Amino acid sequence: MAYFLTIDAGTGSGRAIIFDTQANQISISQQEWSHLSEAGVPNSMGFDTQTNWNIISKCIKDAISKANIKANEIKAVTATSMREGIILYDKDNNALFGMANVDARADKEVSFINQNHPSLEKQFYKTSGQTFALGALPRLMWVKTNKPKVYEKTKTISMISDWVLAKLCNVIASDPSNAGTTGVFSLQTRQWDKSMAKKLDIKDDIFPPVYETGTQIGEVTSKAAEQTGLAKGTPIIMGGGDVQLGSAGLGVVEKDQVAILGGTFWQQLVNMDKPMVHPNMDIRVNPHVIEGLTQAEGISFFSGMVMRWFRDTFCESEIQEATRRGIDPYSLLEELASKIAPGSNGILPIFSDTMKYGKWYHAAPSFLNLSLETTNKAAMFRSLEENAAIVSMLNLTSIFEFTGVQTDSITFAGGASKGALWSQILADVTQKQIQIPKVNEATALGGAFACGVATGEYDSIAQASKTLIQWEKTYAPNTKNKEKYEEVASKWKEAYASSLDLVDKKITTSMWKAPGL
Repeated sequence: MAYFLTIDAGTGSGRAIIFDTQANQISISQQEWSHLSEAGVPNSMGFDTQTNWNIISKCIKDAISKANIKANEIKAVTATSMREGIILYDKDNNALFGMANVDARADKEVSFINQNHPSLEKQFYKTSGQTFALGALPRLMWVKTNKPKVYEKTKTISMISDWVLAKLCNVIASDPSNAGTTGVFSLQTRQWDKSMAKKLDIKDDIFPPVYETGTQIGEVTSKAAEQTGLAKGTPIIMGGGDVQLGSAGLGVVEKDQVAILGGTFWQQLVNMDKPMVHPNMDIRVNPHVIEGLTQAEGISFFSGMVMRWFRDTFCESEIQEATRRGIDPYSLLEELASKIAPGSNGILPIFSDTMKYGKWYHAAPSFLNLSLETTNKAAMFRSLEENAAIVSMLNLTSIFEFTGVQTDSITFAGGASKGALWSQILADVTQKQIQIPKVNEATALGGAFACGVATGEYDSIAQASKTLIQWEKTYAPNTKNKEKYEEVASKWKEAYASSLDLVDKKITTSMWKAPGL
């Protein structure tokens, strides 16, 4: 039997997932990790390459052991990761410095660019579909100013999934879906636009080769084999950004298809057959892993992370009860929340705003309209699920207006889709049919499809996706809840606007603010 391995370097954890050639998930190993702020560097979110490589190596060994297979039965390996995160390397391919996806340390640099080149962000957006909010150029300017020795030694830059592959085969390369999120990239050519770096006096010779997802770039080295338990010589395949590979793993591989990926962040996606950009830069546009397609994208910040925070901060007794019953704590919390009526007794969670890519910041985290009589943990938990669905619905409404796409069904995957209550709430809020794939690890499955293309198992990622994806369940919207959720969404929008006003007045502190605002 042949198997494929996808390594996923996510925002909240490192994972290794093994599939067979029929898209069956065989094993998974996961370990949570954190990205720590640098002392004296506000809004920093560093990526610890040494610690995180140890975690990934352990996950690979554990996944092979759980699968009860031999390492040489794994016919190819790929990687995916949170997008936007970057790694800098020296001339010997050693990692010098890393930043995770929402690192916002380059505040002064973005302000400098916008003050001295006021039209540049919009000019670059027209080419790349990206603003400076999470872009690589302001971060590179920060490194140049604040870590000049690191900048001087930097010979190559890559994305985090590319770093995983480089650790395995000592070849640094990138793909359009992930590299596109740097903003130093052309949607039309699916290659770096080095002139952008040159305009800001940043090195323009540090960008590695770009290969399409599903291309073999190397083989597992002796050193990597010893560290991970993989067989030396195993083919290493170019992967991609977690959202775009996740779309492939969901069957979202054709024009006008729609998906929501519910992980640490939630992404709302619509496929386009041409790289349009929004006149006001409100919508992000990215290359798909499928050549010929781009994606209009909305992002909800920290939806999954907020759930993890709520669980760990408030739900010690529920965690203990779930452990006693042998179930996931989230399953127990959903069980309790299902007894709460739609609207969560009026609670309004204030966490992620809707997508405003040109001016992207969030209010201070809070729960509004708590009641001494009706508020409990179950109602608060349900309110978070409802809020994630409402923000997704509002983001999709904006994308539908931009693209002209209309749909009756949405594909939903990621950790959040495991929740039956959450999936039904999403159906009720959007008033769309919600389709859940059998394999929830859609991003890793997309990576397996890329491995299969490279090894000749499948003709294309799209063909594998259409042929092999199986569906677990479909949730039909309950029309009785339509008006209630419209009312909640309307109240939430007003409450959020007032909460942003408190941030503007410096009374409260933004949960996250794009650099330069």
